[in-house]
This record gives sequence, structure tokens and C-alpha cells, in this order.
Amino acid sequence: MWRRGDNLEKVGIVGYGAYVPRYRIKAEEIARVWGKDGNAISKGLFVKEKSVPGVDEDTVTISVEAARRAIESCGIDAKDIGAIYVGSESHPYAVKPTGTIVGEAIGATPHMTAADYEFACKAGTAAIQTCMALVKSNMVKYGMAIGSDVAQAAPGDALEYTAAAGGAAFIIGKDKIIAEVNETVSFTTDTPDFWRREGQPYPGHGERFTGQPAYFHHIVSCAKKLMEKMGTKPEDYDYAVFHQPNGKFPMRAAKILGFSKEKVEDGLLCPLIGNTYSGSTMLGLCAILDKAKPGDRILATSYGSGAGSDAFDITVTEGIEKIKRQRIRERIEVKEYIDYALYMKRRGEFQ
Repeated sequence: MWRRGDNLEKVGIVGYGAYVPRYRIKAEEIARVWGKDGNAISKGLFVKEKSVPGVDEDTVTISVEAARRAIESCGIDAKDIGAIYVGSESHPYAVKPTGTIVGEAIGATPHMTAADYEFACKAGTAAIQTCMALVKSNMVKYGMAIGSDVAQAAPGDALEYTAAAGGAAFIIGKDKIIAEVNETVSFTTDTPDFWRREGQPYPGHGERFTGQPAYFHHIVSCAKKLMEKMGTKPEDYDYAVFHQPNGKFPMRAAKILGFSKEKVEDGLLCPLIGNTYSGSTMLGLCAILDKAKPGDRILATSYGSGAGSDAFDITVTEGIEKIKRQRIRERIEVKEYIDYALYMKRRGEFQ
């Protein structure tokens, strides 16, 4: 049985930042263009609208904004950040890291390590695990993990109704911890439910295959393994957040695991902004940290196609009362709607 005093080398979240573009397109507007029933699609996916990047926004700019907000939230010196990892499946360069641009933009020291991660929608949480290891080994004082995407979807494809834009950044360290990461585990298999070959603009997917043998198998298996390792059960947690490819999957995963919907609703942002891919679980965690109190316990589980999940057992500390919270639910209400033609133009479909 795990006891809180067993792990003397504490590591956790020091600060966090979130960014979602202000532009939105409604599911019914996409459905109108393709001659489909927008209300039925919206109800089926439990997604009303999704965020759309501005003409000057991409994974880099979203990552930089989230990173700046993370630093602002806790007030650390950016030069103390010794590692920056950016998880995304929409890095603007095939050969040129996003992480170095973020480091330069936030004023981090050049004496740092940086890399880009790619594991579909869980690349950002994989970056958190890497930062935890570097901090625990005393290789760096602080590490920054970012999950950010401007998600791609072929016109008319089912993904187009949910593929959104947004990102979150977490600063990981040993001091000034606002949320201690008690434990993390992963669950990984070769399950090809979603893919995009080099040079292809849009991903392919296994449609219904992406559900039971992919998303649910990994999320449930990973979360169960974590609770088994920690000796916990759903009743021991105040909040839970699961990867959000749509609004229904995380609620179903919660039910399978035995979590009440009340423990999931605060972190469920997909119905309002769509699936931000690598930013999905991390943005949901941001929304929970916005309202969490000292002593609250959180279970967070990501999912990335291909396929794998990372799960985290997190306890909020007294430090949460000392930082600037993100107010993400308030921020995402500042929005501007666009029609399908403008949406396609901003995606670069019209030259």
C-alpha cells in the first residue's frame, strides 16, 4: 500500500498556462456545407463548436502563449528552465524543433535541452513524464512540458467536426509545487487506430475501431493500473480528467472506471472548444486546477492513438493559493464565430 511519506523526492506542477484561439466554428455550420444534420452530429459527438486558429496562429504561437502564461502564473525566472519539450502532431516544421522557438521567445537560457515529441494526443503528457525524470535526477531545476495542436482533418471527414486548436504548458519542479505528482504510469500497445504518413496533409482513422480496442482499452487499463499501484479507488479522487476526442468518450470512460460525472465535468472542455489533440487532457487539467483546493486529489489520464495512455495521481498543495490561476472557462467564452468559407481560407485551402 502506498503511503504519502514513501516518496521523499517530491516533484510536481509549479505553474501552468493555457491558450485557446478566440475563433470558433459551429458543428452545424460544417454540417450545413456537407448537407448533413448538424443537430444530430452535435448531439452524437456532444460537441457544439470548435476553436479555430487565427491566420497568424499555429502550434508554435499557441505553445509560446501557453508557456508565457505558465511562467506568469508562478513567477519563476525563465532562465531556470533547463528543459522544454513540446508535444504535438502539427509541428510546423518536419525538420526544425518547435521547442527551440519557444525557449527563445520566453527568454529561457540557451544552456537547456529541448525537443519535440510526437505521440498523437498524448505527446504533451509524455513530455511531463520526461520533465519529472529530469527534475528528480537533478539534471534541471525546472522543466516545461507543452501539449499544443492546430489539429488537421480532411474536409467532410468526421474528424472535421471536432479537430480544434489550443494548448497548455506545465512547469515541473521540486520547489513551489502547487500540485504534487504522486505517481505516473503508462500503458502502450501497437494499435493503429489513427495515422498520418509523412507528407500527407490529413490523418486517416479506423472509424469505430478507434473506440473500444483503442481509446477505451488504453484509458481504462492505464487508469486501473495507476489506482492498483496507489491502492486507491474512484472515491479517493475529487476530480478526474480523461482525453477528450469528443464529449461522450471521457464520460463513458469515467462510468466504466466508476467515477461520477460530477468528478469529470469541471475538466470537460471538448463540448465548448472541440478536441485540441495534444492539448486536450492538459487543458482539462488546467480547468480543474483553476478551481481545486489544497488537499484535492486528481486522476488525469491521456490517450494517444497508435496507441498509449499516461495516467497521473496528483494532490493539490497549499501553493495553489499563491499563484495566478488561468480562468480558462472564462477565457474561452471570449470568442468570435466564423463561417465555413473563412475557416477553409485560414486553413490555407484557398490560395
